[in-house]
Amino acid sequence: MAASSESRFELITRNLQEVLGGDILKSVLNEGRSPKCYWGTAPTGRPHIGYFVPLMKIADFLEAGVEVFIGRFSATLEVLMRVCRSDVHAFLDNLKAPLELVAHRVSYYSNLLKAVFESLGVPVDRLKFVVGSSYQLTKEYNMDNYRLCATVTEHDAKKAGAEVVKQVASPLLSGLLYPGLQALDEQYLDCDFQFGGADQRKIFTFAELYLPKLGYRKRAHLMNTMVPGLTGGKMSSSEANSKIDFLDPPAAVKKKVKAAFCEEGIVENNGVLAFVRAVLMRIVEGRLARGIPLSQMQPLVATDAPEGTLFTISRKPDYGGPAHFANADDLEKAYAAKEIHPGDLKAAVAESVASILEPIQKAFEASEEWKEVEKLAYPPPVAEVKKKKARKGKKDAQPVATDPNAPKTELPEAGPTPESTATGLEPDEAKSVQTEQK
Repeated sequence: MAASSESRFELITRNLQEVLGGDILKSVLNEGRSPKCYWGTAPTGRPHIGYFVPLMKIADFLEAGVEVFIGRFSATLEVLMRVCRSDVHAFLDNLKAPLELVAHRVSYYSNLLKAVFESLGVPVDRLKFVVGSSYQLTKEYNMDNYRLCATVTEHDAKKAGAEVVKQVASPLLSGLLYPGLQALDEQYLDCDFQFGGADQRKIFTFAELYLPKLGYRKRAHLMNTMVPGLTGGKMSSSEANSKIDFLDPPAAVKKKVKAAFCEEGIVENNGVLAFVRAVLMRIVEGRLARGIPLSQMQPLVATDAPEGTLFTISRKPDYGGPAHFANADDLEKAYAAKEIHPGDLKAAVAESVASILEPIQKAFEASEEWKEVEKLAYPPPVAEVKKKKARKGKKDAQPVATDPNAPKTELPEAGPTPESTATGLEPDEAKSVQTEQK
């Protein structure tokens, strides 16, 4: 490959967990074409800061299509990003979101993604947002879906969606269609590679197997590492305690980070450390590439930090003073050696997260349309009211009065049921949890 193709390939594939079909991507770059990437996101639960991980990588994709000059960007070959808000996929994923909510959530995601990209310095005019239903309801797409259904076994469909489709004892047919639709998206969006988390691997290999059987070319697949949630497991929109919402105020961010799993000396499944590596340090790298000096990186990097610092943990002089780190490996080694206390790490991360969310929240407050959409997309849970049952043998709870004019005693209304308050989920998600528990 030519040097320029090599450098672009390196930028596109850096910091990824796995690349399938790298030769396909190299071939596109050698031809001098602008690679087309498909990144799909289904508007189900509220998006959380874990989304920073793929969005930071998308920033790399866009940079790979431009010639970089210090302090400014000059556009040459452009990486066309097709960010597909998969509204049909969201509905099919075991009815995580009813159709009447999906449209509002698509709008919410659009506003949010644009605000996040702008906060990262990524020009949004080079992003093409596509709503899945704009092509998934066409005659041609549906005919290909039928052809796929006549080829795919139930076993393969269920296996492909095992990591991303909600798993229940008796799966609905809709969940089995999900992997096939995502595979067909590659053809109908005319992409060269699809990008997603490592949890998408089975769907990606499903697409590589079955698209050629329909006569379509195989695409490359790029996967980023899944960042652990605050509780140590997968960061999930449906688990309130595992993630931080983009609109969480600083006090809520501090509270959630403070309660996060972050055992002293333990690096594995440490969501706090993982977020520093995958997001905070990458944000500093991006700012440095745009010519922003370290002196303007607070609170992620201290004003007096040495050159090359990507993250600073502030501490009192009695506890060693500020600790500066130029890479995530050094931070994790220091933490494993118990040179960094969990409390100091959490304090630095909470302050940094609040700072990177600030411009996004300002954009939200400045947009009346976005605020109205947020209310429609994620309405507060409605508590079910259960009537108290009369005790056996006491059907008439009203006291019998000898005086016909005596006032009757009214029974109090029942309060919220435990099922409606304990989950902390959106109404549709809470209903799914209750159904599974039964």
